[in-house]
Amino acid sequence: MIHIIVNPTAGKKKLSVKNLAAVKQTFTDNNLPFTVYETQKKGDGKEICRRLTEAGERDIVVVGGDGTLHEVLNGMANPAECRLGLIPSGTGNDFALSANIPMNAVEAAKLIVRGETKETDYIYLDGQRCMNVCGLGMDVDVLERCNRGKMRGKLKYLKSLLSSLFSFKGYGVEVVADGYQKQHSALIAAACNGQAFGGGIRICPTAEIGDKKLNVVLVECIGGKIKIIKAFLELMKGNILSYPATTHFLADKVAFIPEKPVTVQLDGELYTNVKFEAEIRDGLQMFR
Repeated sequence: MIHIIVNPTAGKKKLSVKNLAAVKQTFTDNNLPFTVYETQKKGDGKEICRRLTEAGERDIVVVGGDGTLHEVLNGMANPAECRLGLIPSGTGNDFALSANIPMNAVEAAKLIVRGETKETDYIYLDGQRCMNVCGLGMDVDVLERCNRGKMRGKLKYLKSLLSSLFSFKGYGVEVVADGYQKQHSALIAAACNGQAFGGGIRICPTAEIGDKKLNVVLVECIGGKIKIIKAFLELMKGNILSYPATTHFLADKVAFIPEKPVTVQLDGELYTNVKFEAEIRDGLQMFR
């Protein structure tokens, strides 16, 4: 039995509702039994998945965006005992990019019908799981501005990004990982499983979601606004790893120790009072 968890408000013009209909038809045509659970509020995806997996169910499909995927991952009683499917239906769908999951709902559903899975990594951080990218710095400042604004979708994110670009000042972060220890003035400090965040911004184009490694990406906040804007342009072009003020390396674990208490983001969800000690974990099977 496939258990579909759908966020009916995800995506522009409730894309998830349209995609759910396509998925249901595809599963029906292929005699694949399913049940559907709709989230009504923040946190429902986690609770629904927790109930299902604690009862021994293992095949979970998310129809929604990165936020719903984040909730479901955190609801799993044991990810190593689950098989996870994704029908990308959010605004950004960043993890789907790294997982090579089609944006077309029927094509994504066919991956689940086929039944083949691949082992997929995720990040564990202070009791929370993260599917894609976690970090601190300007990306958090952007998300906080998004939450305060009234606009929706990618235009809201772009407006918040531009505002943050001209006002974010960065802060000191000590980075400790696998023999590496150094103080950085961070514009962005990220631990990546996937390649992109913020709706397709490639923070780490070389990341692989099945290599059992974290990609640590540190962009220095140095040289005034002109150099920060240059870093931003390189980020938007997908070239941030070759930017001179960027440090990039692979690790099993990484700790970011900021000079002051800060908010962090996990899959675009904001957390306070979280100790940033991230490690890579494997064992989750994903239809992809």
